[in-house]
Amino acid sequence: MTCALKLAKEAYLKNEVPVGAIVVLDGKIIGRGFNRVVELNSVIEHAEIIAIKEASQKVNNYRLLNASLYSTLEPCHMCAKAIIDARIKNLVFATPEPKTGAIVSVDNFFEKKFHNHRVDYSQGMMGEQSSELLKSFFRERRVPYIRS
Repeated sequence: MTCALKLAKEAYLKNEVPVGAIVVLDGKIIGRGFNRVVELNSVIEHAEIIAIKEASQKVNNYRLLNASLYSTLEPCHMCAKAIIDARIKNLVFATPEPKTGAIVSVDNFFEKKFHNHRVDYSQGMMGEQSSELLKSFFRERRVPYIRS
């Protein structure tokens, strides 16, 4: 998670929502990503998607059997579906996303019976650090409302 948090800080410096993700297989990082939605003008360039794509290229297979994904923020539905489709075994996320988090916050997407793959998940690893980075990012971007 330390590496994912470093990637989130990289996103922060590029004025992207500070989310970082890594894919680990056999104890080695095979995919890294941070949000690049603004930079690439694409709503699909989430940290998890980028990390999964890099990992798939590295192993030359879209299936990432026995891999784990670490993300600094609870994945959205798009990323959750990609995690399932990539057959990732484990997801660890640092902090929940109360507005769009698909794992425990607004949905329990992994618990749906219709999925053909089960993903184990846990939350909280380095949660305070991730949460504070996100809060700082949004605090800096808020424009105070001034009445005239």
